[in-house]
Amino acid sequence: MNDNTQPMPAVREASPFTAERTSQWTCNRLAGINPAKLNAQERKSLIQLARRLAEIAFKQRRLELTSPQVVREHLDASLLFLEHEVFVVVFLDNRHRLIAAEEMFRGTIDGASIHPREVVKRALQLNAASVIFAHNHPSGTSEPSEADKRLTIRLRDALALIDIRALDHIIVGADGGTSLAERGLI
Repeated sequence: MNDNTQPMPAVREASPFTAERTSQWTCNRLAGINPAKLNAQERKSLIQLARRLAEIAFKQRRLELTSPQVVREHLDASLLFLEHEVFVVVFLDNRHRLIAAEEMFRGTIDGASIHPREVVKRALQLNAASVIFAHNHPSGTSEPSEADKRLTIRLRDALALIDIRALDHIIVGADGGTSLAERGLI
């Protein structure tokens, strides 16, 4: 490091009070919006804002994610309105607290190529104890396909070899979300 280089300033995280006040302000400001009166660009902007707010809230909580409903709420906001399929992995520590939620693969309107090796590699990099898989169905239905079920088993078995538990696979669709764990499929 030479003498002309300044050290990077420390990054500060927003306090919960600030995050709560921001959330209240946003809700109050947006409460009067009528979606039917928005043009296409305004709707798109509102969806992007909802995604960002959901991501911020999800990362700040650092809660124990023991309920599929908590995970599904975040994923609905993030994945529901996408026009292509996206596969996300939520990496958790040994107390089921969030380490990271990452988009691992992106596909077309009816599928995405998922590589178990890449999921295993990333889980090891993050020192995850467990994971939750999620992807959207742009068609709107959250009913798992046979391919979804086979993929879940392949990923679960690959991760089990290195003692990482697959807790759930959530499929997001306009008809709500489907948890494969709640259906006894994982």
